[in-house]
Amino acid sequence: MKKCSKRIILGSGSPRRRELLAGLDVEFTVDTGNTFEESVPQGADPHEVPLLMSLGKSHGFHRPLEQDELLITADTVVILDGKVLGKPHGREDAIRMLGMLAGRTHEVVSAVTFRDATREQSFTDSTFVHIDPLSEEEITYYIDTYRPFDKAGSYGVQEWLGFAAIGRIEGSFYNVMGFPVSRVWKLLQEF
Repeated sequence: MKKCSKRIILGSGSPRRRELLAGLDVEFTVDTGNTFEESVPQGADPHEVPLLMSLGKSHGFHRPLEQDELLITADTVVILDGKVLGKPHGREDAIRMLGMLAGRTHEVVSAVTFRDATREQSFTDSTFVHIDPLSEEEITYYIDTYRPFDKAGSYGVQEWLGFAAIGRIEGSFYNVMGFPVSRVWKLLQEF
């Protein structure tokens, strides 16, 4: 098995991304030092937002990369009715978002950027997720118990909601968690 010859830096504070990258049995460090201000340009195509954020995080890394280093950054958004649902701004916003998603199919788009001292490459991955109808009681139970305030769309597919109410997924399960690891693995082989 071919191993990446570079020292891998994951430029993300997401515990899920750390867990998923570790699942590939590669050694890496986490460094979240960054000067990038996450804000979506007005009028941006929702499908382009994760790529813009991933590239911004990569280029906003707090120091130049050394020759033997590889930086990996990523971003994930939930898209419903042509609009991006980011991370909720508290409990009521989380309840509102999950209520919008319940009984419907939405799209999860992740972008990942690899950058070393001489080159960069990015990709996006898309998955469609159907959440079964949910009662108000189920929504508030999930939000109050799991507190998904750091998750795009106010849910984690790997938590209670995924077990109880996600009836169908078309695409990568791990993409819905925020890191399409099979595509990350393929790109690691190239670097």
